[in-house]
Amino acid sequence: MFNRTTLVILCIALAGGLGLLAAQRYFAAAPVAAQPELEVVQLYPQPREIPGFALQQSDGTQLLPGELAGHWTLVFIGFTQCPDICPMTLTHLAQAQRQWEALPEAIRPRVLFVSVDPERDTPERLGDYAHAFHRDTLAATADVPTLEAFTRSLSMVFARVPLDDAAPEGAYTIDHSASLAVLDPQGRMAGVVSGRVLNAETPQPEAIASDLARLTAESRP
Repeated sequence: MFNRTTLVILCIALAGGLGLLAAQRYFAAAPVAAQPELEVVQLYPQPREIPGFALQQSDGTQLLPGELAGHWTLVFIGFTQCPDICPMTLTHLAQAQRQWEALPEAIRPRVLFVSVDPERDTPERLGDYAHAFHRDTLAATADVPTLEAFTRSLSMVFARVPLDDAAPEGAYTIDHSASLAVLDPQGRMAGVVSGRVLNAETPQPEAIASDLARLTAESRP
């Protein structure tokens, strides 16, 4: 005969087994969204929320997360005195932006250039620089602590690096990530584009344009 302890153990085991079976059926029935076929955008299995932020745009207004709602957005960090990576990347992104001009403005993908050199990049200077590549580019910056928090949330880094002794006293450059963060229309970190895509011997702005256009089409209600 079963004693009370044995009966309790059997009941617990039975309940656990039934719970496991129910969980398996639930998760097996839950549909998993298929990832679209993309060329250069690497989407994460699940987008992740990023902390709130407040950046200063080149027109003097604040850039808040809600400003990006409804659009796929490519975020690139750099600075206006960058000698190579920044102008090269923004040039190729401008080629992609020109291909999006036929899309309705309300859903058109966006490019956000964030300067991580607030000491030298005033809002006016930043705007002149970014808009020379494409008029639709959003340009923003902030104080260093805010920039550190913002870039960290996008898995990006930057650092101020003094130049060598031959340079004028106090001269410096900025080392920074060359990748692009991909934000979805809910403002979540959805993926990344490797910096190699736009800085290789054969850059692929057409692939970026195609990927973002496809993501935009598939996320429309």
